[in-house]
Amino acid sequence: MRASGTFEVKAFVPTDVAVDPEIKTALPVGVATMEKRFAGDVTGRAATVFTSAFDQAAGVGTYVALESFEGELNGRQGTFNFLHSASTTGSDRAGEYFLIVPLSGTGELAGITGDGGIAVDPDGTHRIWFDYTLD
Repeated sequence: MRASGTFEVKAFVPTDVAVDPEIKTALPVGVATMEKRFAGDVTGRAATVFTSAFDQAAGVGTYVALESFEGELNGRQGTFNFLHSASTTGSDRAGEYFLIVPLSGTGELAGITGDGGIAVDPDGTHRIWFDYTLD
């Protein structure tokens, strides 16, 4: 099955988590927490741990995010975790990875497995989709 929708970031909060031992590279590493809200076939919210190696001025870097989702996919209610990452050189997305974490589903989403993706429209709209199966 496929569920698709849009999302907005409601909060992006950088944290003081630091790598130990500190190793300086050409791109600074950062950690933040996020809250997202979803609409469409995907409705609900997510709490996210977001890590990145990113140059803000150049818009270049890579991120890895682990999300805890609570809501509905195609009317089925529950929770699950998903992981995604991608790289950018400023005007593109490459090396994308997206996975629903096995055994993380609850409620009507218990047994969920699959993958999906994220796209950003030219107008800034963030789109998400899940291609999933339920046991």
